[in-house]
Amino acid sequence: MTEEKILEALRNVQEPDLGKDLVSLNMVKDIEIEKNYVSFTVVLTTPACPMKDHIKNACINAIKLLVNKEAVVKVNFTSNTTTRRADDKAVLPKVKNIIAVVSGKGGVGKSTVSANLALALSQGGAKVGLMDADIYGPSVPIMFGVRGERPMMMEVDGKGMIAPLERYGIKLISIGLLVDEKNAVVWRGPMASSAIRQFITDVYWDELDYLVVDMPPGTGDIHLTLMQTVPVTGAVIVTTPQDVALADAKKGIAMFGQAQMNVPIIGLVENMSYFTPAELPENKYYIFGKEGGKRLADEYDLPFLGQIPLVQSIREGGDIGIPIMMGDDTITRKAFEGFAAQVVRSIAMRNANMDAAKVMATVG
Repeated sequence: MTEEKILEALRNVQEPDLGKDLVSLNMVKDIEIEKNYVSFTVVLTTPACPMKDHIKNACINAIKLLVNKEAVVKVNFTSNTTTRRADDKAVLPKVKNIIAVVSGKGGVGKSTVSANLALALSQGGAKVGLMDADIYGPSVPIMFGVRGERPMMMEVDGKGMIAPLERYGIKLISIGLLVDEKNAVVWRGPMASSAIRQFITDVYWDELDYLVVDMPPGTGDIHLTLMQTVPVTGAVIVTTPQDVALADAKKGIAMFGQAQMNVPIIGLVENMSYFTPAELPENKYYIFGKEGGKRLADEYDLPFLGQIPLVQSIREGGDIGIPIMMGDDTITRKAFEGFAAQVVRSIAMRNANMDAAKVMATVG
């Protein structure tokens, strides 16, 4: 076995989403050969890559088939999260991807989706932050069990910065951590926008693969401020299956089609898709209608990122500060893991400058 033969064999292994072989994509590093033993490292586009096992098996098969059927192959993984940022990085300089989670209306579970998306990405090995940009109805302090806690100040390069709280391995900031929760935040639009700018410029996020931003419902000042202040990688639209929610989700989609936005839509996720009682885990009851989100995604040629069930444990976990991704409800965890996997695939493909039709075909 030689390094040349190993590389030649690995030219037959394609990265499933990018459609090119691992060697052409410069994803194979550190080949070591000793008799029948060979090891090498595959550099993934994200630590949260859902295709790890597929790539690993394809590499082993290629070497056994094309080089040496007796080979003992060890495939290591590392990652270099891709980014498409082409700005001067004056804001959030060490953040590679910024994901805005939006909805056309309140009550569709956008904060639940944001929280568990952030946790699923983190559990996949990524460095993740969660910014609660819902100034008037912050949910993050309750959902993460950090009510009443206050972030500390720190000095970075001579400037005073806010240190985000850390919980379950992710960094958090919310207006609910800075204002007494008994007091309503009664601010005009410019004040709310100013707070969002501070979350971007005065919070020390440090290095992150993904910053998930839980946006307020609707379309307004805060959305414009965020989109025009930071280079948002893409938006995830959250809806529920019923027609009223879908009509409002269309407004959210339309918002990103406007010239001053210039933010691609990563895809659409349907929350509260069906009810599954704990004692009948195989049963699905479509309380709010069936597959409305899928139809909407098809109508707008958007990737459909998955369905999240309506389960009592999701509500209970959010209320007691232990999100479902930290619990033991395997069905719902799998739903969020599948959704997060589609999000990172869609982002990696867009970062590789693949056109929207290809992303849609692979992820949708």
